[in-house]
Amino acid sequence: MGKSGNRDWTQIYAIYGLDQWQTILFLLFHAVLFTILSLLYLTYFDPITLFFHRLLPIGSARFAAGFTGSVAALSALCLFFASFHFLHSSLPLHYDVVQRMVASVNDWSTVKHALDLGCGRGILLNAVATQLKKEGSSGRVVGLDRSKMTSLSTLRTAKLEGVGEYVTCREGDPRRLPFGDNYFDVVVSAVFVHTVGKEYGHRTVEASAERMRVVGEMVRVLKPGGSGVVWDLLHVPEYVRRLQELKMEDIRVSERVTAFMVSSQIVSFRKPSHHYFGLGEVRLDWRC
Repeated sequence: MGKSGNRDWTQIYAIYGLDQWQTILFLLFHAVLFTILSLLYLTYFDPITLFFHRLLPIGSARFAAGFTGSVAALSALCLFFASFHFLHSSLPLHYDVVQRMVASVNDWSTVKHALDLGCGRGILLNAVATQLKKEGSSGRVVGLDRSKMTSLSTLRTAKLEGVGEYVTCREGDPRRLPFGDNYFDVVVSAVFVHTVGKEYGHRTVEASAERMRVVGEMVRVLKPGGSGVVWDLLHVPEYVRRLQELKMEDIRVSERVTAFMVSSQIVSFRKPSHHYFGLGEVRLDWRC
């Protein structure tokens, strides 16, 4: 799959594995199944046409056999494309975007406490820790996840990346973060917030309210003057509106990037160091 900077994708895979491997296997299985079906249509076209001839009017059988065979072949191509797109989103794209997220924070040397919300296996978490290490910072980054097993896996990847001393993990509910107000200098999150409230259905009012509660919690635990960066799927416009309501400053939104077969964007913002009236400005000046 190539390289990003000095990292080979085989190295990244060896450390992090694939978060979406079940989906990728599901897509590949059906892609192979439709490929076999289309090859059978190609090999046994005449017997299949004869079978359709028994079911359809004269003259329609050959068209029906050719049409269904073409649909099978096209389905196989689409499924192969989707599986490789999920593979690309899970590793190369994910890794590249988190590097941009880290680069969007102007000064890591002053960061003492950072939070990765929904840290998963730690690609973003470890990128933050690596940046702290490069700066010679005494800061630490906390990875919060809803699963204790995931937290244990994340600590293992941090050790493999050589940043274990910069990382801690906690299990917790993102809608009620177990941290005090104004605690973190930086809060980040990658393809996580959209999963909150999914038990209600992504487009329901209840799910939207749960996501907005998470955005509010991110702002609550962020120090005045601190920075937040979120990369997420589908719902970024909702986050922007909520950040405006919460009077955040310097809100920036990236161009759309297709990830996991849907639209994704990065939104960054800064918590004002004083009480701020009026809507925050939104500038579409990022490039992904």
